[in-house]
Amino acid sequence: MMTDVLHLSGPVRVDADEVREQAWVLDGRLTFEQPTSAGGDVTRLPGWVVPGLVDAHCHIGLAAHGAVDRATAQAQAVTDRDHGTLLVRDAGSPADTRWMDERDDLPRIIRAGRHIARTRRYIRDYAVEIEPDSLVEEVRHQAGRGDGWVKLVGDWIDRDLGDLAPSWPADVLAEAVAAAHDVGARVTAHCFGEDCLPDLLAAGVDGIEHGTGFTAETVEAAARQGVAVVPTLVNIATFPDLAAAGEAKFPTWSAHMRALHARRHETVRSLHDAGAPLYVGTDAGGSLPHGLVAHEVAELVDAGLPPATVVGAASWAARAWLGRDGLVEGARADLLVLSDDPVVDPSTLRTPRAVVLGGRVVAH
Repeated sequence: MMTDVLHLSGPVRVDADEVREQAWVLDGRLTFEQPTSAGGDVTRLPGWVVPGLVDAHCHIGLAAHGAVDRATAQAQAVTDRDHGTLLVRDAGSPADTRWMDERDDLPRIIRAGRHIARTRRYIRDYAVEIEPDSLVEEVRHQAGRGDGWVKLVGDWIDRDLGDLAPSWPADVLAEAVAAAHDVGARVTAHCFGEDCLPDLLAAGVDGIEHGTGFTAETVEAAARQGVAVVPTLVNIATFPDLAAAGEAKFPTWSAHMRALHARRHETVRSLHDAGAPLYVGTDAGGSLPHGLVAHEVAELVDAGLPPATVVGAASWAARAWLGRDGLVEGARADLLVLSDDPVVDPSTLRTPRAVVLGGRVVAH
């Protein structure tokens, strides 16, 4: 049988240190050995090749009002795909997107089930809202709905306090994280403020989302424990508008949100300098559009992180963290072709020359 071949004429950036001269795609798989017997047409794709991008904090199937229908969820996934995001860690969604797994033209999704939040302490219609005595049971349930991840809402505004406050007692939190680990799931937690972080880290969570409240002590603990942090700076950019909207009713919270925003770059740099693993996520869905990974890369570079580190956090390093192949022999061919080396010019990620998903060119 004659099989068409893609010739990736290179260079091929495998990771920060390794660049290969060229590669090929045959039967949907990557190879660095030139095929000799395919017999089909050869399509040459010139340019810098990198692994398909990863959005490590994304919500396919979610919009401002909650779950969306299939057509809208599909449009979200296509937007991500056409901007080069070929692997998504869906950090909580009320929608069932399992049907997408049967589609070979959509990004792969690694799910965390549905957000788990304290009653009336999160965005309406997003989360399963419970009290602490149900947390362990709900964590086990959501672990069964996800793909190896569970998402907790670690803090949110306490209306009586008028500021951010932890959602869960420390002892229940520790039991819930242990329960997730017992069934082979990792736990990540939404966290804006400072006060929830010590208990989350002591409980042994595997990830922190946003993390604007990190202090010197919790930065050191996260780095020591290898806790992954996804800063979502494109989302943190909305804090001033949120603060303005809440000023009249919750002035203490509004001032706090502005302060967290003001030191966001310093916080991210301190995490990087301490050696905490950082990954690129956008918080797309809800109030933010999809397709923003390249924008988040730019934000992290603006914060002072090395471009090679940030590009890796959006591609090869993120794939390894999530247990998915990068550009290795025989891997599924999920990749981008770019006009320049993104380690030299990260902005080239905004306009891929070609997007290849499962060996097929899906955007050009």
